[in-house]
This record gives sequence, structure tokens and C-alpha cells, in this order.
Amino acid sequence: MKAGPRAKAALLASLFLLPIVASLVAYRYTRPAPSANYGELLLPPRGTPAHDFVARDGSAFSFGRLRGQWILIASDSGECARDCRQKLHAMRQVRLALGRNASRVARVLVIDDLREPVADLASADPGLEVVRTPRGLAIAPGAANDRAHVYLADPHGNVMIRWPSNPDLRRMFQDLERLLRASQIG
Repeated sequence: MKAGPRAKAALLASLFLLPIVASLVAYRYTRPAPSANYGELLLPPRGTPAHDFVARDGSAFSFGRLRGQWILIASDSGECARDCRQKLHAMRQVRLALGRNASRVARVLVIDDLREPVADLASADPGLEVVRTPRGLAIAPGAANDRAHVYLADPHGNVMIRWPSNPDLRRMFQDLERLLRASQIG
């Protein structure tokens, strides 16, 4: 028995329509797997604060000075209590775990209140930039004014990822390592 021209046309049309119908069904009834990253991707990325901060030695500090490096940013009180120390420990350990890529990552602690930074902060964590918000300057919530998170800025100054203040070090390291491996900048 021979197929008629209409049957052939219907068969040919179904070959083209079948992938479209299958994709619509998959889109409608399946859930995608969660993403591989641990940190929260900030969309759209925000820029690092443009104004100057005050460095430990009293000079002006600008995030622009660290252009070309990835920057881990945390903010907390000058007294740097237990939660602050945990953030700094996480930032230090993740950076050290990067091995040869550790030099691509800078760390900054922004003191977001009027308290002077504790004296042992600088000596206990070499390479950490400790900066203060200038008196009278109100900072919008974000990387320089959020004690609940640790932020990552790319080498162009875009704040793009944040992790909780007490992160899972392995997963934070995996995020950062994946970014540095894929990045051609910084």
C-alpha cells in the first residue's frame, strides 16, 4: 500500500515540528538543575565605591588602586569581633588555597563605623588592606557596607558575587578557582 502525498507531507511536517514540541514540553514540565556556583551572582554587577577611603596610615585609599586584581571585600566594625574574624579567616584561607593564583586576589576590610581598627588586625593578617569610611560619609548598602556578606569584585571594579559572612570555605574556593581559571583578566 502506497502512502499518499498528504501522508508524506504530514510525515515531513512532523519531523520539523517534533523538536519544537519536545522543547516546549521540556521547558514547561522539567526543572533545571541548580547552578554550580555557591555564591550569589549579582545581576547587574555593581561598581566598587568610587569615593576614597582612609587607609591605616591615614592616606587616601581607592579601589581603583587595585584595578587588575580580583578583590575580596568585607565590611565590619573597627573592633572586629568574632564574626569579623571569621570573615577575615575565610578570605585568607580561600586566597591561600588558590596557590599560584593567590597573587591575583587582593583582600580589603572596610571599617564601616567610627571605631578605630584594633591594633592586632594588621599584624595578624599580612596583605589585608584595612580601610575606614571617612567621617560624615554615608555609604549605600553594598560591598563596602554589608556585614552579612563577603563580596568579590572583578579586575574592572565590578562587584559580581557575594557569599554569606560565614561561608563554606570549600565551595567558596571552588567558585573563585573556577572564575580565575576561566578569566583572561587579572
